[in-house]
Amino acid sequence: MPAHLEPSNTNKQLFERACRIIPGGVNSPVRAFKSVGGTPFFVSSGKGAYLTDEEGKSYIDYIQSYGAVILGHADDRITAAIEHAARSGSTFGAPTLGEVTLAELIVDKVVGCDMVRLTSSGTEAAMSAIRLARAFTKRDKILKFDGCYHGHSDAVLVGGGSGVASLGIPDSVGIPAGAVANTIVAPYNEVPRIDDSFAAVIVEPVAANMGLVPPVPGFLEGLRRLCSENGVVLIFDEVITGFRVSVGGASEYLGVVPDMWCFGKVIGGGLPIGAFGGRRDIMELLAPVGPVYQAGTLSGNPLATAAGATVLGLLDDSRYQDLAKTAERLASGLKEALSASGLEVQVPRLSSLVGIFFGSDPVINYADAKRSVSIGLYPKFFREMLDLGIALAPGPYEAIFPGLSHSEKELDRTIEAAAESAARITR
Repeated sequence: MPAHLEPSNTNKQLFERACRIIPGGVNSPVRAFKSVGGTPFFVSSGKGAYLTDEEGKSYIDYIQSYGAVILGHADDRITAAIEHAARSGSTFGAPTLGEVTLAELIVDKVVGCDMVRLTSSGTEAAMSAIRLARAFTKRDKILKFDGCYHGHSDAVLVGGGSGVASLGIPDSVGIPAGAVANTIVAPYNEVPRIDDSFAAVIVEPVAANMGLVPPVPGFLEGLRRLCSENGVVLIFDEVITGFRVSVGGASEYLGVVPDMWCFGKVIGGGLPIGAFGGRRDIMELLAPVGPVYQAGTLSGNPLATAAGATVLGLLDDSRYQDLAKTAERLASGLKEALSASGLEVQVPRLSSLVGIFFGSDPVINYADAKRSVSIGLYPKFFREMLDLGIALAPGPYEAIFPGLSHSEKELDRTIEAAAESAARITR
């Protein structure tokens, strides 16, 4: 066997191998552990609430593929659906029953979403939704919010959270000034001035890429009112919240209906996928019906649609109630465990989403989140928890994703680990 193909058994060896042929050793920057320190672990397998790395160490996992996994890793029902679909072929570049079935499920569950088109990623979905909004309004200018992440396309990476924030990158080199000339950035949770010069307002209805920051009362309602008054398309980026917080996503949970949605993560059952949808009069501008071009060879991939349809078919109100109870138990337990050691901490929760901010002040926007991160406790907490077998996101601007596979046993162990981690930090 050639030397470069010999088995490597440690995370350090694998990372060194990866760094030689993959920029930074990873295929998504936050995975490199730059903001938390140390060597990333390489996952060998996952089952339910657990991950196992290439060294054989097991972790209780709260990354859950950044929210894409909701039933737990390698759920038998999802695995069976994927295997069944794969026997018929993995991709065709042609229409399939599976993509129609998944689209029908999304439209049936999300009030106000009349039509949907599938893509291969959330970045594609957001990029396409903005293009469509510009065509519909015949305007160019868009508004986004500081700390909200809508993928890495040029126009919306400015003021992005998530891995961009974790790495301390202001936006990204390589984006020409002209690409963001029509992008206005406003503080999250403050209703900005919106007039009829805007094509679209795009927002995470629950910000989950600057940590977890729920909307304050009146914020989304104010956006909805001003967009309606000025003929501006309101886009909810529900790549994280869609089918994570309720049957109908954040728009149902919070009672505010946008004109368009972006989806991803949960709708693929753990496989790569994205989607954008909205009102019929907007969506029918898409080619081949209308003049707005958008395409993708792997869009509506039969394996992803099979997995996604299976997941959405299994999620009902009772399952979301279970998720919310799990998240509440985790949030309250983390708050109590950390506070008992004298650490000042905020642990926000909305439905099944949990966040963690160190400091005494509540976080309602990106500036607040950055102040919390500047305290410098998250990397220490992350490393202590990882040492005790708890996998959190390797960046302070990510949410925590408890799922349906996290039982009382895992929650108890996590809270115990948090108490021990806090004690180690404060010694």
